[in-house]
Amino acid sequence: MTRTRAPAPPPPGRRTVLAALAGIALGVAGCSGSKAPQAQPSRGPATGSPSPSPSPAPALPRTTPWRPTPAEVQPPAKLRAVRLVEAIGAWADGHGGAGAARARVAALGLPTALVAQAGPLLPTADQAALQVVDAQYGGILTRSASVLVVCRQWTRRGGTVSAGGTTVDVRLSRSGSAWTVDALHPAHPGPPVRSPAPDIRTVLSDDRIVLPPAAAADLRSGRVHTSVARAMLALARTYRLEVSVVRSGHPLDVFGTSRPSDHPRGRAFDVWRIDGHAVVDPATSRGLIERFMRDAAAAGSYNVGGPVLLSGGSAGQFFSDATHHDHVHIGFRT
Repeated sequence: MTRTRAPAPPPPGRRTVLAALAGIALGVAGCSGSKAPQAQPSRGPATGSPSPSPSPAPALPRTTPWRPTPAEVQPPAKLRAVRLVEAIGAWADGHGGAGAARARVAALGLPTALVAQAGPLLPTADQAALQVVDAQYGGILTRSASVLVVCRQWTRRGGTVSAGGTTVDVRLSRSGSAWTVDALHPAHPGPPVRSPAPDIRTVLSDDRIVLPPAAAADLRSGRVHTSVARAMLALARTYRLEVSVVRSGHPLDVFGTSRPSDHPRGRAFDVWRIDGHAVVDPATSRGLIERFMRDAAAAGSYNVGGPVLLSGGSAGQFFSDATHHDHVHIGFRT
């Protein structure tokens, strides 16, 4: 019987051979453990993709212009001093630096050379806001005055906001009915000590004792007598006291005299508001101020001054004058 062979299959086509070879190459690559190169992402933004928006600059606190009350001895003198401090110590974004500050001072009609005396009032920053806490007299005479401008200040550099502030002794002179500014003496409390005295630490943490930046820095400097701290703590048991000045930012001598003041020696402090009532405000109870002054004397002060002249006490323990109509002064011998 004759067997008939099946016809031989036709030779594979070119496409079939190429596909087979490609499969073999892939199999070899998989067995070897190596990986095919991965596509690298583009370093630049994709075409049409929106660029990220820059973060907005942090906002500074809102502030309000300080204004004197009609009860002031010389409202124009205080207003002149305050407006100068506000002009130097606050500026919009892009208007920092001494040059811009001189332009703001010139707009007030005051000498631009005062900017060179601003010290900590004019830090390097993109933007600054300033709030005057109080303006009290360091001294007031017929044709000259010292106005102590107590302020808090916030500055922004880039995306960082810092809180600070100072007290400026603004010296003025009077010509006719107009007051001009002659000099600025900002506070220089000095660096903090590593370990303040226990009474000082307690004062700094007592929320019934409100301290502006320069006064708090005075206490941290270790250059304030503990008699001041002990009196503050004694008064805080009965009152909520808002301090204006302790050591720095106050005239070295009692204004208009050559007699050294107790403030620069760290032996006095001033209070401008008691239980939320400003000493200068005529609506503030005279009884409240009198009780506070007597309690200050009981806390060890040998020299208590204010808007009310009290009787009693040791010789010269209580006094009153035009300078102290807007605050209570509490001084110590040691």
